[in-house]
Amino acid sequence: MSLRLVLALLLAAPTGPAMVPDGGAPPATVTVSPPTSRWSAAPRGDPRYGWPTGTQVDVLRPFEQPPVPWGSGHRGVDLALGVGAPVFAAAAGTVAFAGTVVDRPVVSIDHADGIRTTYEPVIPAVAAGAHVERGQVIGALGRGHCEAGCLHLGARTGPRSYLDPMLLLHEPVVRLYPW
Repeated sequence: MSLRLVLALLLAAPTGPAMVPDGGAPPATVTVSPPTSRWSAAPRGDPRYGWPTGTQVDVLRPFEQPPVPWGSGHRGVDLALGVGAPVFAAAAGTVAFAGTVVDRPVVSIDHADGIRTTYEPVIPAVAAGAHVERGQVIGALGRGHCEAGCLHLGARTGPRSYLDPMLLLHEPVVRLYPW
């Protein structure tokens, strides 16, 4: 089962109170972690994710999974943020890349759960190989991705395995129900 499907199922789970027989114990809570990929070393740190903008902001353009790996789509989300604003690490990890790709500045971070997050256009304040903590400033938003200024946040578990970064920013509630 793919990570995207597992996360989608978790987010679609009922969130109301569990039905518990009189005198019965409430159901257990389970923490679900995505599988670790083999394509990056697992850095130390807390794998929980927070908003790279520092607070919840509007999503200007959502994730659009392409129908085929080479097809068109939007392999991330565009978050409202002003040019020059600080950009924060969404989770603890190791900076995999900090530099320019074609014509835009990019920062990529490998996290302990096997996910790599990518931030663009971000003028780096960190270097490849550096360990960062969740909420640490990794750079400042540059110009170029959106007309009004926005942060493009991407997430993937392999070279061609993209997932919706919004699934990382919202903690799913998992409940076990009695048979």
